Amino acid sequence: MKNNLKLTGVIICFLLTATSIAQTRIHASDIMKDIKSGKDITYKNATIVGVLDFTFMDEQLEKLPKKRKSNWWHNNNSDNKVEKQISNKISFENCTFEDNVFAYIHEEDTKYTFIANFDDIAIFKNCVFKEMAQFKYSHFKTNADFSDSKFNGDTTFKYANFKSDISFSNTIFGEASTFKYTVFNNKISFANAIFKETAMFKYTKFKDGVSFHKTRFEEDLNMKYTNVKGTFDISGMYVAYDVDAKYASINGEKFRYH
Repeated sequence: MKNNLKLTGVIICFLLTATSIAQTRIHASDIMKDIKSGKDITYKNATIVGVLDFTFMDEQLEKLPKKRKSNWWHNNNSDNKVEKQISNKISFENCTFEDNVFAYIHEEDTKYTFIANFDDIAIFKNCVFKEMAQFKYSHFKTNADFSDSKFNGDTTFKYANFKSDISFSNTIFGEASTFKYTVFNNKISFANAIFKETAMFKYTKFKDGVSFHKTRFEEDLNMKYTNVKGTFDISGMYVAYDVDAKYASINGEKFRYH
C-alpha cells in the first residue's frame, strides 16, 4: 500500500512538472533585460510572448539624432546602419515565439537600419515562429542551429553571414523565404527541409558545400547566380515548379536539375 502511495505521488509530481514546463510563458521584454545585463539565454519548452527585438531599436533610437527622410537613393546609406553585438549565448529549444522576432528592422521615419549580430552560439532548435522572423544582414560568428523549426510567417536571412557551423535540416518554411546574398562559410544542411512557397537563393554563396538531400520545394526554387564550392548533395531533392539556375556555378560547372 505504501509503495503504491509513493508511486502515485511520483506520478502526480511528474505530471505537475510536465504541465508546468509545457505552460511556461516568458515575456520577451524579460529576455531582452537579461541580454542587456550580460546573462546567457537558455530556454526549453517555453512560449515567448511579445516582440523579441535583438536590435534593441527603441533603446537605440533614444541615443541617436533624428534624421529627416532621405531621398530614395540614400536609403541604403551605411551611415544609417546601427549594429548591436549580442555577446551572450542564445539557446531556445522546443520554444514557440508568439510574436515577431527581429534581428533586423528598417525604421521608415528615421531611415535607420537596425541589425543584430551574434558573437556566440545562436540556437533556435525545434522552435515555432508564428509571425515574422527577420535576420537580414546578421552575422553569426560561431555555431547556429535552426534545425527542426517551423517558420509560419515572413522569413528572411538575406545578406546574413554564417561564419561557422549552421543547420536548417528538417526545417519548414511556411511562406516565401529568402537567403538571397547569404554567405555560408562552412558546410550547411537543408536536408529534409520543406519550402512551402518560393525559395530564394539568388547570389547565395556556399563556400564549403551544401546538402539539399530530400529537400522539398513545393513551389519555385531560385538559384540564379548561386555559387557552390564543395559537396553539392541534391539526392532526393524535389521541386514542384520551376528551377531558375541561370549563371549558377557548382564547383565551376553549370547547374542542371533533371
